Amino acid sequence: MKFFVNSNCIGCGMCEGICPAVFHMTDEGVAKAIDTEADPTMEGLAQEAMAGCPVGAIEEA
Repeated sequence: MKFFVNSNCIGCGMCEGICPAVFHMTDEGVAKAIDTEADPTMEGLAQEAMAGCPVGAIEEA
């Protein structure tokens, strides 16, 4: 599964805190997902981050 962070991101860092293997904060202060498919062992955590995003900025790509 692949994930995408849209322009609604407010840079809270919650997703990176839950799943740093898939999400990281950029120099611009917003989150970005890795450009490749998430490792299957990380999909559960990435989905948890998506569900917990306070502004719904994480989508399945």
